[in-house]
Amino acid sequence: MQSLDDFAAEKLDDLERRHLRRTLADSYREDGIWVERGGRKLLSFSCNDYLNLSHHPEVKAAAAAALHLYGAGSGASRLVTGNHPLYAQLEAKLARIKETEAAVVFGSGYLANAGIIPVLIGREGLALVDELSHACIFAGAQLTRGKVMTFRHNDLAHAEELLMAHRKQHDRALIVTEGVFSMDGDLAPLDELNALAQQHDAWLMSDDAHGLGVIGGGRGSSFANGKHVALPLQMGTLSKAVGAYGGYLCASAHVIELMRNRARTLVYSTGLPPAIVAAASAALDIIEREPDYAALPVKKAKYFTRMTNLPDAQSPIVPIFIGGAEAAMKAAERLANEGFLAVPIRPPTVPEGTARLRLTFTAQHPDAEVERLARVVRERVLAH
Repeated sequence: MQSLDDFAAEKLDDLERRHLRRTLADSYREDGIWVERGGRKLLSFSCNDYLNLSHHPEVKAAAAAALHLYGAGSGASRLVTGNHPLYAQLEAKLARIKETEAAVVFGSGYLANAGIIPVLIGREGLALVDELSHACIFAGAQLTRGKVMTFRHNDLAHAEELLMAHRKQHDRALIVTEGVFSMDGDLAPLDELNALAQQHDAWLMSDDAHGLGVIGGGRGSSFANGKHVALPLQMGTLSKAVGAYGGYLCASAHVIELMRNRARTLVYSTGLPPAIVAAASAALDIIEREPDYAALPVKKAKYFTRMTNLPDAQSPIVPIFIGGAEAAMKAAERLANEGFLAVPIRPPTVPEGTARLRLTFTAQHPDAEVERLARVVRERVLAH
């Protein structure tokens, strides 16, 4: 219908005018850090494969073996015939790493958050979400049809104020935050938030998508700084430092069994391909046995921030705030001309006026290239 095309064209034109239109770019990642894109070979500082495990020989071999044994796809949802034996191995490893009774794997991090939160909170419940949480957390909270409120980023006082004012009007309350914030790279005060939740008979859920594998000896943000915070709900993904795909929840055995029965995004989704589950399981083995390797991305990020006089990195993620969307795109192009891929992040992914270059550091980034990137950023980005 012409009206449909007209509607789409009008929306796209508006995005173009505001420098917010996005395009897909073919990106050939040949070894985990180098990317061929737009006819150029660039050293990527935009990938979440923090440990470069997507190209690790053991991970690829595990995926290939599972492919030959179990086939390309799972064939059905996990509750029908898609629950191949590799799932149990992966979930046992996740529970052991996170020190919980059990774990369950979802099809993706987005599916996990969209499924977990509505199981815990219904129409009469309260979901309290850090304002800088990922879009899938807000999607899950909105699906509850309950009361959804945001608290200022990492602001314990504001979170407590909201709980004091609203907790008693709801049968259940859930606080949700990211363990490592995906766009800013800072860590949530999990210990303090957990204590606050307990004071108000609320449950704390942390999304550790960017913490597992690189924080706390590889065990994630609830183990940061050598201290274990026993969170009741630890969600995360297998698509960042683990180098594969999928999402998970680590919790008590009763909570996990409830998810297997009631999380719609698990019950009604086809199971992950066996090769993907095997790859994630092999990657977790590497993370467990090589904590020094898992620490490298944060070490390299800290090295970079020291050389650029930026705030000390808390994770492998270092934002360089630009402001306007067009200016961020131009800054990214200047880095590309120097051989670096730094994809600009623009609204609505980040708040208006905070467009940025989101740099991510990996275990295999050469120190010499980190130094060169720091020099280029100082001269070609921060000086503008």
